[in-house]
Amino acid sequence: MKKVAFIYDFDKTLCDRDMQEYSLIPDLGYETPGVFWKEVDQIAREQDMDNISAYLFMLKKKFEESGRPLTREAFDGIGSSINLYPGVETWFSRVNEFARSCGLEAEHYIISSGMDEILEQTSVAREMKKIYACRYYYDESGHAAWPAVIVNYTTKTQYLFRINKQVLEERNEADLNTWVPMNQRPIPFERMIYIADGLTDVPCMKLVRANGGRSIAVYNPNSAKAGLTARRLLDEQRANFMAESDYSEGGTMEHLIQMILEEMSAHSKLEDLEGIVQ
Repeated sequence: MKKVAFIYDFDKTLCDRDMQEYSLIPDLGYETPGVFWKEVDQIAREQDMDNISAYLFMLKKKFEESGRPLTREAFDGIGSSINLYPGVETWFSRVNEFARSCGLEAEHYIISSGMDEILEQTSVAREMKKIYACRYYYDESGHAAWPAVIVNYTTKTQYLFRINKQVLEERNEADLNTWVPMNQRPIPFERMIYIADGLTDVPCMKLVRANGGRSIAVYNPNSAKAGLTARRLLDEQRANFMAESDYSEGGTMEHLIQMILEEMSAHSKLEDLEGIVQ
């Protein structure tokens, strides 16, 4: 069976807020997570830093200032406390089953600027072929010493090519940059579905859409700002579709995905007939 890749952002795509806001930032004494993010923005402006680098720096700094070096244990339990959107828990099995009925094999990936240490603890982690996210390097004392991986809005695009070529290990640059004819790549862009919520996902959305895949801008119906962002992504032709962040059985999102899979299946079958039918 030919493979289809479902690629998700995570924060505000599968859950209702930034993953650090569930307990990590409050544990540092912030009653309002927005205050932490304003401090991140401030240091990013002052030092001309990438915002993702800035938040990783600030997390480490704030833990050290509180007298607690940042360790892996600081992330324990956060993943299980995340509030997933309706239907997410059963979404993957339903999608997989429908894809099989179309003669396709669905694989799921996360590409997030959030924390790998948190994502690996979530209930959806087991559904993923691969998770790409920020993470720290920990020294011999178990303390976070340096960002091992930084995933920002532009570096996200490299992971699409990793999925495209199925060169999934991040340290494997040689195979990633080796030329492979488009028709020999395991998961072509036209069999990718990119699902995300924000402007930081624009490069990936545009790359998938421009190469024949489908990009979906999801939004929380309880947030007017989120709805306007999704509409902007649609109007500016970054996304193909917009849909509420409700993954429930029988809902709009599920019906949309089913139509996309049916289209991909038909396209795949026509490709196989090219040069054969007379």
